[in-house]
Amino acid sequence: MSLPPALIRRLAAVLVAAAAGCRPQAPAAPALREPAGVPAPGEFSVATYNLARHTLDDRDRDGQRNDPKPSAERAAQASLLARLRPDILAVQEIGTEPVLRGFVADLRAAGLDYPHVEHVIRPGSDVGLAVLSRFPFVERTPRIDDTYRIGETNLPVLRGFADVVVEPAEGYRFRLMVAHLKSKIYHPLGQTEMRRNEARLLANHVRKALRGNPAMNLLVVGDLNDSPDSAPLNEILGNGSTRLIDLRPADAVGDVWTHQGRTVDIYSRIDYVLASPGMALEFVRERSRAVRDPAVAEASDHRPLLAVFAAHDAAPAPREPSTP
Repeated sequence: MSLPPALIRRLAAVLVAAAAGCRPQAPAAPALREPAGVPAPGEFSVATYNLARHTLDDRDRDGQRNDPKPSAERAAQASLLARLRPDILAVQEIGTEPVLRGFVADLRAAGLDYPHVEHVIRPGSDVGLAVLSRFPFVERTPRIDDTYRIGETNLPVLRGFADVVVEPAEGYRFRLMVAHLKSKIYHPLGQTEMRRNEARLLANHVRKALRGNPAMNLLVVGDLNDSPDSAPLNEILGNGSTRLIDLRPADAVGDVWTHQGRTVDIYSRIDYVLASPGMALEFVRERSRAVRDPAVAEASDHRPLLAVFAAHDAAPAPREPSTP
């Protein structure tokens, strides 16, 4: 009985490998699959992303701050965001109005169109925040005048806070606050104390909103530049009926880091999606994630977080009756 030629070739390959003291190689492991991030009907997505100095800087060391973010990094960001397709995109470290227009144009060329844009940048600053949205803003309250004191020095919140109300579906609105707190770069007044003061001012806005309406759908996102157990995070999270819930999106292998310290190879979680109790009920965890993508490393030293929500108010689960 003759064997098919294809089978003969496979047997020969196995015999040759065995004769050489080798084993036939096992098939390659399947590629890691990210959970689907596209919202289902009746859902919407919110992404937060630190763009890593998408500003004009002195990158060529000629003494002039006129060099844009390198084109390869910009292209990586646009392609990454085009794959995510967030309905609402909150970005940190975006530059002045011309830089923002260039970023929006990059996204449009990649197939993402955001007709509604809120830009928050303090006068005289070259770095700020922006919210780009497919849905209209019902309210806008840019916060660029918050100040605090350390000793005799009066200081502003360096990047301000974005504060908008968005209506992703008829009858459903949520309030979005975006922050980028003081970095851990040295400052003579103490970077830790500066960040804690900025966090306290952000927390004041959160508490005021939730005391007025404890059932409000409220989301706080951004680069908070500190760890989950830090004093600034505890200030913002709060407690009781006005507390926020850390939604903690993870990637497909369960990692939750958001920032890579490239010079020291340290991965940390300093970017957050925090929700009021009411909005946390609408969180769709299985379609939310910390983004794991080949473009992440080239685009920024941060990676985006994508959170998906149901566009309707969810009723809280009934409590179990207490036992006598």
